[in-house]
Amino acid sequence: MLTIEYEGMTVKLDNEGYLINGEDWNETVAHALAEREGLSTLTPEMLHILTFMREYYEKYNGFPVLGAVCKNVHQPGTCVYEQFADPIKAWKIAGLRKPTTEVFSLLRHAIKL
Repeated sequence: MLTIEYEGMTVKLDNEGYLINGEDWNETVAHALAEREGLSTLTPEMLHILTFMREYYEKYNGFPVLGAVCKNVHQPGTCVYEQFADPIKAWKIAGLRKPTTEVFSLLRHAIKL
């Protein structure tokens, strides 16, 4: 298990960098996770994507279709790829649990398209 500290906060991650307790997530934690994933900053547009992903996940207990994410946050249809390069990186920064093998497969297939 890993821990990260950022602006006075300490959060626990699993060995792959996924937040262990989703309730620990907030914008400050998102910035720390983004830095860990190699992003120096999170824009308001990126935070809007992450917040929508979290809300969708909490409501439906699943990963939203990426095009639906962009549509709902009023951004271009490839916004997740444009903002994060990899939807799994966005998933981690959103503080969601590690995706299932099926989700990984679907996302990896979508990335190759």
